[in-house]
Amino acid sequence: MKARTIASSWKSKPTMEGAGVLLKRAFSHDGVKDLDPFLLLDHFGSDRPEDYRAGFPFHPHRGMETITYLLEGEVEHQDSLGHVGVIGPGDVQWMRAGSGIIHQEMPKGDARNRNSGFQLWANLPATLKMSDWDLGREIAAISPSAPVGRSPRRPGGVSPGALASG
Repeated sequence: MKARTIASSWKSKPTMEGAGVLLKRAFSHDGVKDLDPFLLLDHFGSDRPEDYRAGFPFHPHRGMETITYLLEGEVEHQDSLGHVGVIGPGDVQWMRAGSGIIHQEMPKGDARNRNSGFQLWANLPATLKMSDWDLGREIAAISPSAPVGRSPRRPGGVSPGALASG
């Protein structure tokens, strides 16, 4: 196998998003043009509730997917179609915004006030930009303790599209 060389690297930047959530932005569509279809990669992580408690109140997305992987704490997801659910450590939520959705993500700490994870935004190809919103696709679990290929739990438990680690 041929070794690859690193074309470029950059450092994450402290950023405030939503209603005042502190996070580190590894890249965004404004700063890095060579990562298409990826638009943004954020790491959020703190044991200080004031850094994340305000969350990401209702906001729109369109023409993209968000992939959230949670390491610690919980994130409650709610959307304009009435879906409500919670993801926890080891869970992945994959949301296709398609033609558009309004949703919110509200982080909560664990017993030690920790909340951390990653969110990646991916641009949809033109043929899918006006597709239906989707939060219910099955995906393989990342957590070693989660059964691979388990069907997502539905609203009232974990958000559709999230695979629980327990």
